[in-house]
Amino acid sequence: MKLDATALGELFEAEGPRLLAFATRRTFDAEWALDVVGEAFAVAFERRGRFRGGSREEAVAWLYAIVRTQLNHQFRRRGAERRALDRLGVDRPTMGEDERRRVEELAGLEELRAVVADELERLAPDQRDAVRLRVVDELDYDEVADALRITQQTARARVSRGLRALSEAVKAMEEVPYAR
Repeated sequence: MKLDATALGELFEAEGPRLLAFATRRTFDAEWALDVVGEAFAVAFERRGRFRGGSREEAVAWLYAIVRTQLNHQFRRRGAERRALDRLGVDRPTMGEDERRRVEELAGLEELRAVVADELERLAPDQRDAVRLRVVDELDYDEVADALRITQQTARARVSRGLRALSEAVKAMEEVPYAR
């Protein structure tokens, strides 16, 4: 399958909503997810000549891989960017409330939040505390270890086990179709 600009545009039209739902379920933020998917398609456009797959399914898998990579890059940058914008007193442009609701509805975000909250409560207290400190409070592992009075290695293990359990709950939801 040759992935020229026209084919990529058609793939974007067909798969864009599902990719947006995929990203929204991972960020819990419709605007951020929209940025991620937009950046992913820009990367796909730039690299379309390097695509070596032979089928539409392989092209879709390639797009999902690019979105996952963009999510990883954005997660790393997001904290520093948010702190810098706060320091400067700059507000990011936002999407309209109707747009935000539609994307969140498409991704099943309300349902996902409930599943993650339930699963978080099911975690062992030591894992739950470690995950909250690392993910919600955005502490580094040294700070998590200090707060819980454990070693950094133990903090990493608790966060890892907790996130793995949360990930399994999210994966179970992935069986549900995105488009509603």
